[in-house]
Amino acid sequence: MMRPPNVRRKDPAVLSLALLVCGPVAVLAQQAPANQERPAAATSEVAHGTVFEIAYPEKVADGRTITARVYVMLAAEGSPGEPRMGPNWFRPQPFFGRDVRDWKPGETIRVDAKADGFPETLDKLAAGSYRAQAVVRLNLDTAKIGDGAGNLYGPIVAFTAPGKAGEPVKLAVDQVVPPREFKETERIKYAELPSPMLSEFHGRPIKHRAAVILPKRPREGKSPAIYIITGFGGDHHSAPRYVDSPGMQFGDDFTRMVLDADCGTGHHVFADSANNGPRGRALVEEFIPYLEKTYDLIPDPRARLLNGHSSGGWSSLWLQVSQPEFFGGVWSTSPDPVDFRDFQQIDLYAPGENMFRDGKGERRPIARMGTKPVLFYDKFSQMEDVIGLGGQLGSFEAVFSPKGADGLPIKLWDRKTGVIDPAVAKAWEAYDIRLVLERNWPELAPKLAGKLHVVTGSLDTFYLEGAVEKLKAALEKLQSDAVVEIIPDKDHGNILDRSLTSRIDREMKAAVAPVLDPR
Repeated sequence: MMRPPNVRRKDPAVLSLALLVCGPVAVLAQQAPANQERPAAATSEVAHGTVFEIAYPEKVADGRTITARVYVMLAAEGSPGEPRMGPNWFRPQPFFGRDVRDWKPGETIRVDAKADGFPETLDKLAAGSYRAQAVVRLNLDTAKIGDGAGNLYGPIVAFTAPGKAGEPVKLAVDQVVPPREFKETERIKYAELPSPMLSEFHGRPIKHRAAVILPKRPREGKSPAIYIITGFGGDHHSAPRYVDSPGMQFGDDFTRMVLDADCGTGHHVFADSANNGPRGRALVEEFIPYLEKTYDLIPDPRARLLNGHSSGGWSSLWLQVSQPEFFGGVWSTSPDPVDFRDFQQIDLYAPGENMFRDGKGERRPIARMGTKPVLFYDKFSQMEDVIGLGGQLGSFEAVFSPKGADGLPIKLWDRKTGVIDPAVAKAWEAYDIRLVLERNWPELAPKLAGKLHVVTGSLDTFYLEGAVEKLKAALEKLQSDAVVEIIPDKDHGNILDRSLTSRIDREMKAAVAPVLDPR
């Protein structure tokens, strides 16, 4: 199965079922990347073809000017849903983006052939009937665009391409995306805590968020805890699926925390980084102590377990390796690349390596259905370039790359040619989990004994099994007792079946048994 329309995430809850509020709203006069600024009132030099004219009404402005990225999202006539909820990774519709500075209420801006576009610029839009919707990205603390709380959007307008000269398609951004309501239930509760560390780093209020899933059966005394991190695009709102989906009910007798890893650069993976700040430290030093006191959890490393899938699989494994004495074990499924010698089939350290083409000059795939490639690095990278910050590949750069002079993560590869910058790849070594383990094994070995569990499928949708195989070989060479397994014929979406869920549940119970019954 392919992802449903307008889904661009690797949240395990979404993947297992269909294969596949947010942070404070930014001040409207936030700074756009210095190298991409354009005057808000710039006029179009395009005399023919489709042009969009977007109004910024007084009623949503409250007198404030906008410096932000503006999008026009399209969908085919008759397609379901709102265009603003795209782009869909597997079936992306055309969309366009430009940055504006000092856009004043009552003014209009144009999006034309000079705007960034995917799959092509606007002057190359295929003839046909479309639905268009404008979005302004104001929330700095979520990767979500069309449904990011505090972002602006407008009504859907039907049009036919190509347009007539002098007759722009008129759009508006006259509505504000409301904060998403968290619906508590008898078992699922909402937890939130201001983060002094992250607020200081970012210069604006940042909060920790989590859904707390209470044990299925009441417990006597304090409870062990499982800290769960979802895949890219997921967050604490995914919690109900961990209760309802048969493939996600491991640890039902413990208290489970579904953590929110969403941020403006994508998925911060709870790793301390130059661009996202001290995400791991803040979790361990601020949020977990708060959760343990508030929800009567056992404040013992042996009772703190980790789980995650996809980007969450990488996150959970990273937290265990970087905080080996704080957590008591990790169960990571289908993690994002854990060995950068196989970064979804690319050896980032090899001289002359290219993100877009292999050694034979063939296009590199980034996703497949079964054995058939369906997504390719070059187009996926182009799509993310139009999105700006917050895409999956860009999310890796935000975590692994140093901060550049422009305040943005330094790019690993040239967006036009695909050529990899070896200096940036060298900097990424600090987050190569296999390399971190090898370089620090004498110190880490006793602290990680019995704690590492990594499982993926041999047909992973995003080619993640290759890195897991290399990690397995490296750990075997180090004589680790880690359990690293590649299950034949399983992919990214169906790996979490009843069999694996039951196994994870048994292993987690065995791991916490000594602290529950210390005799």
